[in-house]
Amino acid sequence: MKKLQRTLWGLILFASAAPAFAQEAAAAAPSAQMWVVITSGFAMAIASAFCGLAQGKATASAVEGMARNPGAAKAIQTALILGLALIESLALYTLVIIFAKVTV
Repeated sequence: MKKLQRTLWGLILFASAAPAFAQEAAAAAPSAQMWVVITSGFAMAIASAFCGLAQGKATASAVEGMARNPGAAKAIQTALILGLALIESLALYTLVIIFAKVTV
């Protein structure tokens, strides 16, 4: 019940706050580029942090699985490599989007 209440309050907050951010393009032009650069840095930091956490968790789980069942080590290793590639793609996509959006 508490989680549903929090979700509803969050939706109400986001819906009511949207008009507050409506500005004319001319008024926001000089400082808008600055915010794009700053938020891009934060986006890359967050993406890299979560990629590192996910890769550590995936590797730890794979090593534990291989230790419990050495016969399935090859299958686990293949799945691990595929999973790590998909996890790493998150950071790479974030980097590509940052390079596409940030024009200093």
